[in-house]
Amino acid sequence: MDRPLEQKEKRLAALKKSIKWILFLGILILGFVYLKNKLKPEVDPKKLFIATVEEGSIIQTLSASGTVVPAYEYTINAPVITEIKHIFLTNGAKVKPGSKILELDQEYTKLEYEKLKDELMLRKNNINKLKLLFDKELKDLDVQNQIKALRINETDALLKSQIRLKNIGGAAAEEVEKIKIQLDIMALEKKMLENDLQYKRTVNVVEKQNLELEYGIQSKKLQELQRKLTETTVTAEQEGVITWINENIGKTVQPGEPLVRIANLNQYRVEAVTSDRNMSYVKPGTMVRVRINQKDMNGTISHILPAIDNNTLKFHVTLEDPSSEMLRPNQKTEVFIITEEKMNTLKLKTGPGINAAKTQLVYVVKNNLASKTKIEKGISNPDFVEIISPLKPGDRVIISDTEKFNHLTQFSIK
Repeated sequence: MDRPLEQKEKRLAALKKSIKWILFLGILILGFVYLKNKLKPEVDPKKLFIATVEEGSIIQTLSASGTVVPAYEYTINAPVITEIKHIFLTNGAKVKPGSKILELDQEYTKLEYEKLKDELMLRKNNINKLKLLFDKELKDLDVQNQIKALRINETDALLKSQIRLKNIGGAAAEEVEKIKIQLDIMALEKKMLENDLQYKRTVNVVEKQNLELEYGIQSKKLQELQRKLTETTVTAEQEGVITWINENIGKTVQPGEPLVRIANLNQYRVEAVTSDRNMSYVKPGTMVRVRINQKDMNGTISHILPAIDNNTLKFHVTLEDPSSEMLRPNQKTEVFIITEEKMNTLKLKTGPGINAAKTQLVYVVKNNLASKTKIEKGISNPDFVEIISPLKPGDRVIISDTEKFNHLTQFSIK
């Protein structure tokens, strides 16, 4: 009987010991949870970025990148096949209308001009010769027509004489009939001459017009070559600065090959590029913000390039202040396409702790105590985000990264 009682007491003692350990571990877990959620560690405010909820307007934007370029730039191309003979100005030089920049070799162009001039003179002489020939043909046909008319009159008189002789028995009927046939043939021949004369008159007018047109075309070619001859001295058309120049003296250049580029550096525009996914928002007249050195400038989309290259869309921006001192050629910029704007709403500065989700948990600071709060957001841009609820104007929110505090519902700020 003693042995069963001892075993029962041992099992009971082991059970009590297990219950004690379970209670101990439970107290430890509860204590950890309590310390985690109830205790409020103090944080140095210098390590936090705190922003205040403001009331005002906010815009929603899409991002693009841009480059500042001169608002007006033109290229002077080689007028003919020639060589660069002399350079008067170099890259970066300022020019005024009429300033000499380059001098091209004229010898080849002069030879072409003289050759074309001689050909034009020869063509003019040939035209005059052909005109005389046309006039002679018309006069000859007219004279032939007059002669034919006289012969018809002569034959008609002969016919009448033969008819009188026949009536008195002095001529045979066959002779009279023969003369009648001759008279009909002459009438048809005269009609043919009149048709030829009319045709020649019409054709000669057209031929003369064609000759004059050919002469005019040749004359215009000569004038064009003469103009190109004057363009062998390259001069500036407008005031500006040389941004590029072909400095290869003695190099042969082809017609249309660039010689110099001149830009007006008093005014600028922006050439921008964005993802083709933003195509529906990129339209002429759309307002944009151009950011240069952390300063914003207003602008408007003025032109959209039709081609899409590597899933990107290019467009031009006209600036509200194209003469701003901040602008420099080839300067890289940030461009923000404005897609929506709200007035009289709440907004909060963005930071590392503000994400793109429509709802998020943030820490709102009040009386040196940061409390976790769920907020609802609206439109946004790289600088601000719209606050829909539940914050109010003047509420202070931690916008820096708070990931290491995510396990806390509250914490103190020193």
